[in-house]
Amino acid sequence: MIRRDRWEEAQRWLEQARWDVNAARRVREAELYSLACFVSQQAAEKALKAYLFCQGLEVIREHSVGRLAKRAANYDPEFAQVKTWAALLDKYYIPTRYPNGLASGGIPAEAYDDQDAARAVELAEKLFGVVEAKLNALASAVEPEEPEEPEE
Repeated sequence: MIRRDRWEEAQRWLEQARWDVNAARRVREAELYSLACFVSQQAAEKALKAYLFCQGLEVIREHSVGRLAKRAANYDPEFAQVKTWAALLDKYYIPTRYPNGLASGGIPAEAYDDQDAARAVELAEKLFGVVEAKLNALASAVEPEEPEEPEE
């Protein structure tokens, strides 16, 4: 059984990840490519954290999508395969935001293009879909809600 509070926390994180995936799409359409890449990384990070919260973790300070997928593989081996492609999003965590994160100089706003953003959004959508499916499969294991006390 999955404790109801774990399930509810996982759902909050998954809902924010869904919002971030949608935001990444819109930001890409606005041609803000470095931001689309970063928001895609954030969506993937939050989706994986949703899965890990559901599994019982209470504090997750990790930001690497690859390492989060590796931790998720401790609960479901399929995440070991996910890690091989999801870890590509890690390159969008720091360099998309900070000029000193780019080895080539310049600024992030000029360093990323539509191809980068398209790939980042695609990976985030794919990862979100995997996590959402895994959580849906676990839904039947959530402890039932307590019946409400009748009012007198």
